[in-house]
Amino acid sequence: MEFNKIIRGAKREANDEQTVYEILDAGFLCHVAFQHQGQIMMIPTAYGRKGDEIYLHGSTKNFMLNQILDGQTVCISVTHLDGIVLARTLFDTGLNYRSTILFGKASLVEGENERIEGMKIITENVIKGRWNEVNLGTEAQLKATMVIKFKIEKASAKMRSGGPMGDEEIKDEVWSGEIPLALKANDPIADEKNKTKYEWSESVKSFLKKY
Repeated sequence: MEFNKIIRGAKREANDEQTVYEILDAGFLCHVAFQHQGQIMMIPTAYGRKGDEIYLHGSTKNFMLNQILDGQTVCISVTHLDGIVLARTLFDTGLNYRSTILFGKASLVEGENERIEGMKIITENVIKGRWNEVNLGTEAQLKATMVIKFKIEKASAKMRSGGPMGDEEIKDEVWSGEIPLALKANDPIADEKNKTKYEWSESVKSFLKKY
């Protein structure tokens, strides 16, 4: 069976490249599924995308990153929850969402220029503009950081939007519809260690406008 073939709910399938990339670019947290000694594991982590490649990073001792370098096919998922759909039957009640599942293999980024570029891609995907506002880190910290490149070999996308469907024949007098959901940033909290009061940096301001 094809890894990226949607069996149930195929009418919600949208496997074109643009849709997959839009879902990926709308987020910065993914879940990475992999196998270790016959046991399936899944760990969340931040990511960044460039073309058909996903960059991940962490400590050189990071368990997950070291495991996915063994040549196994890795699965990465990203989901955005957009709303709760309340129909006039529980059977037709559900969620509005955008999701994508990626399959491919991971490789270690060894070239120093690409390694730094990978860190930048991840950082800028989480909070755009922050890369140029702060120090990158000490030489020792950079040496202790591993960057992984995941090549997207297969991908599937599945989405749902809109109100309830399938309960048109139900005449019960009960409210039905959609409760929209969205990621929202609260007011930033300053670092207590920093006794000097600074204005929010431009990256923070931009992030607050986005969320």
